[in-house]
Amino acid sequence: MCEHLASEGKKALLMIWDNASWHVSQRVRAWIGAHNRQARALGGVRIVTCRLPSKSPWLNRIEPCWVHGKRAIHEPERPLTRAEVMERVCTYYGCEQLPPLEQDAG
Repeated sequence: MCEHLASEGKKALLMIWDNASWHVSQRVRAWIGAHNRQARALGGVRIVTCRLPSKSPWLNRIEPCWVHGKRAIHEPERPLTRAEVMERVCTYYGCEQLPPLEQDAG
């Protein structure tokens, strides 16, 4: 996404996030910080995150979709495997299931 925005002459990508644990994790914040340092040094696109206030689902327009989706795929008898969750989410939302993103070990 940043490469695409850079080709259009943009300087920053604004991401509005809720307070999901993966949004506020130390690892994600460190990655964004490293990305932004590199973007400043090389003239790339910075990532600017704006978090929504806690306990304010009405500000997150996609929240009602997530609530219904979570209820539709949930199985109270047992935890689902990652593959089952991915399949059920894509089936419920009618989207293509893509392979998971590669993650570096560092």
